[in-house]
Amino acid sequence: MKFTRKLLHRLFEIGVILKGIDGALEIIGGSLLLAISHPTLSRLVFAITRQEISEDPHDLVANALRSTVAHLSIDTQTFSSIYLLVHGAIKIILVAGLLRRKLWAYPTALAVLSLFVLYQVYRLSHTHSLALLLLTAIDLVILFLIWREFRWLKRSSKPPSASTGAAG
Repeated sequence: MKFTRKLLHRLFEIGVILKGIDGALEIIGGSLLLAISHPTLSRLVFAITRQEISEDPHDLVANALRSTVAHLSIDTQTFSSIYLLVHGAIKIILVAGLLRRKLWAYPTALAVLSLFVLYQVYRLSHTHSLALLLLTAIDLVILFLIWREFRWLKRSSKPPSASTGAAG
């Protein structure tokens, strides 16, 4: 039992730290996307993918990146950058609260991550993306770990009740 508790706690910490790293990367990506002009972004993606395309003209990732940038409107670029900035900032705030064991962070993280998962499931119904399916599965595991950690934290922080014989 104690081993399982320690293992779940360690997995909770790893999952939350990974969410924090993901949030930081989203903030960096959103900032870059906001700061870089559309023509510069197009040139950058084409330069980065040039080698892959020359080796394999049918490279799935390189062609997907080029196609995405070619069809990316300025409004979509702005929306995407703001989305990434807000999404990343929310994750960073929640991760900071969870790692500091702030009680408010647990139900807030459960609610926010559940909303993210619902949105991901909605996107899955349209894209059928294997990567998104994997990320959603990971988020569901992290949701479970946050819930378990919150239950354990609430139980361990309650004062003893009168029925346990504690003086009060």
